[in-house]
Amino acid sequence: MASSSSSGLTFKLHPLVIVNISDHYTRVKSQMQPPPPPPIDSLSLPSDTAPSSSSSPSAPPPPPRVYGCVIGVQRGRTVEIFNSFELLYDPSTNSLDRAFLEKKQELYKKVFPHFYVLGWYSTGSDAQESDMHIHKALMDINESPVYVLLNPSINHAQKDLPVTIFESELHVIDGIPQLIFVRSSYTIETVEAERISVDHVAHLKPSDGGSAATQLAAHLTGIHSAIKMLNSRIRVLHHYLLSMQKGEIPCENSLLRQVSSLLRRLPAIESGKFLDDFLMEYNDTLLITYLAMFTNCSSAMNELVDKFNTAYDRHSRRGGRTAFF
Repeated sequence: MASSSSSGLTFKLHPLVIVNISDHYTRVKSQMQPPPPPPIDSLSLPSDTAPSSSSSPSAPPPPPRVYGCVIGVQRGRTVEIFNSFELLYDPSTNSLDRAFLEKKQELYKKVFPHFYVLGWYSTGSDAQESDMHIHKALMDINESPVYVLLNPSINHAQKDLPVTIFESELHVIDGIPQLIFVRSSYTIETVEAERISVDHVAHLKPSDGGSAATQLAAHLTGIHSAIKMLNSRIRVLHHYLLSMQKGEIPCENSLLRQVSSLLRRLPAIESGKFLDDFLMEYNDTLLITYLAMFTNCSSAMNELVDKFNTAYDRHSRRGGRTAFF
């Protein structure tokens, strides 16, 4: 593998491709996790078959690798990758299911007639030797396919996206021409629909119940974190003042003046004007809540009356009774 590409192509990657690869990897990984072992009552088993407490747990399975194709358009020297679809991989033969690939390509061609198969994608920390066999197998569809590699491992110190795009170039190594992978630079390109979708996904956070939290819950969570941070910093100041009073640390007048200026802001919430404004806003909030509750009750009662009238109208047609309302 070479360090950089010399083809001069400009790659534009859309976020939908990254989301599809990540979703594909997450689904495959969750399906590979073994189910929890059933509870075993050691009293009902013979002594020679009872499980030993000192037995070491089985090693976790290696992370899976997923495969798929990336589709898009190429305009001159600019390659824009819009979407992707999954592929079936046979690990025994180290090859892709060609029939499934041709079927998916035909279906996508009907929906996106301007998109072509630009290459393929996979997951892993780096390109492997076996990837070149898959890469060469796709050259009958695209003579110069691209390879999009997503690294699923979490690295909090990394600021860039864990996505690498490889091209294939023919280099002469030890007098033998060989096809190797070379890294290519890319930029993230989005359209309005993708920006809205990515922003919506970014604001969804799992709650304790397992469902997606709303934007209000995310906003309240941010306020709670801010109050928690403020409380911790006030505790630090309180501990500092107690230590200074006991003589454990030297007295610094500059820090005391800053602490005093902060403390002068706290009595502002005990003034009469603040109390009046707070009570007015509190009463307005309660009034809006009561109005919303009355509106819901009126709507429910209106639906009940409509259903009641409909039921009595049908009964009057059969028995001659009139409507109640």
